[in-house]
Amino acid sequence: MNRPLAERLRPKTLDDYIGQKHLVGPGAVLRKMIDGGRVPSFILWGPPGVGKTTLAQIISNKLDAPFYTLSAISSGVKDVREVIEKAKSNRFFNTVSPILFIDEIHRFSKSQQDSLLNAVETGVVTLIGATTENPSFEVIRPLLSRCQVYVLKSLDKEDLLTLLHKAITEDVILKEKNIQLTETGALLRYSGGDARKLLNILDLVTSAEEGDTIEITDEKVVERLQENPAAYDKGGEMHYDIISAFIKSIRGSDPDAAIYWLARMVAGGEDPEFIARRLVISAAEDIGLANPNALLLANACFDALKKIGWPEGRIILAEATVYLATSPKSNSAYMAIDKAIDAVNRTGNLPVPLHLRNAPTKLMKELDYGKEYKYAHSYANNFVNQEYLPKELLTEHFWEGQSNAAEQKMTEQMKRLWGNRY
Repeated sequence: MNRPLAERLRPKTLDDYIGQKHLVGPGAVLRKMIDGGRVPSFILWGPPGVGKTTLAQIISNKLDAPFYTLSAISSGVKDVREVIEKAKSNRFFNTVSPILFIDEIHRFSKSQQDSLLNAVETGVVTLIGATTENPSFEVIRPLLSRCQVYVLKSLDKEDLLTLLHKAITEDVILKEKNIQLTETGALLRYSGGDARKLLNILDLVTSAEEGDTIEITDEKVVERLQENPAAYDKGGEMHYDIISAFIKSIRGSDPDAAIYWLARMVAGGEDPEFIARRLVISAAEDIGLANPNALLLANACFDALKKIGWPEGRIILAEATVYLATSPKSNSAYMAIDKAIDAVNRTGNLPVPLHLRNAPTKLMKELDYGKEYKYAHSYANNFVNQEYLPKELLTEHFWEGQSNAAEQKMTEQMKRLWGNRY
């Protein structure tokens, strides 16, 4: 039985590796360490199909290091300890540490992650973790502090086209056929920057054709995909498509669509906490100040889900989903923080005005720290007009209330206090 195309084309060296030039291109940080023969423990964070597992295997081959792999789904603490003992027995004086690769490390429990700490810290193993989830949320702080985090990006159009041409000219099966890439738009669109998905689609289309001459067109790709609808894959291919549709349905105030995409994830076995985290983000990003209770409810949903578990947790997710979808929408807080960060990037570390500085010591008081600060509660309506921004930013305006009842009240209050500034 033939191996899948994506497996047949898995690169063996960095020169064959496509994408992630910011990490492994000439002169890039990870490339330098690999070429130097020493790499620290690190975590690769990125969407599916961008080469996380492949990169770990290439590094192991390049360093000529023993390579151990664990699945976060099927391995327990006992398995972790057994691998660490094997690594100790394979570690010789002045040699490269064995590499322990853990795919989906975000699924490791706290106790499993704890069992790795000493081996990573003492160099018994070099840990390479792979995750599609933000390590800040999913990896315990002591382990995260011992690892670098490298972010992998979805492949861009140029990378995907390079991969396509490599497949039809170098793969042992496809190179024997006369494959003409007449149109590539649908291939690129449906792959979504995922190399594995791109090759799976190409494999699907070419294997359905008879004869040695095959023309790839957008119509043919769409037709083949409709005939072979992909099953929901919580670990990869449709994971990001479904969650994107879910969040956009909430943002678009369509509770029917939002519930449908939620049902797709529930039926597909998606991690409930992954869904709940996205609801919390949506509550802040898309509903925001138009209905501040949305964030409270989304956070309560997250907490309740942990207490109640599955399958009843689906009801809690459904309640939060409908509430968020039917709430008024505002992204004013989201826009405000991005504007403020842009100002910080433009202006650098502007000094805090003297009257706003804390003055816990005599010297600081002598330097007029806090000298002219006016205590708001000492004035009528608990407000006094004074400047709170660095003087270079006094004309900048970051938050703008939007046209919903809650923010209109906020804007009116600001105008009463500050006049024309708001």
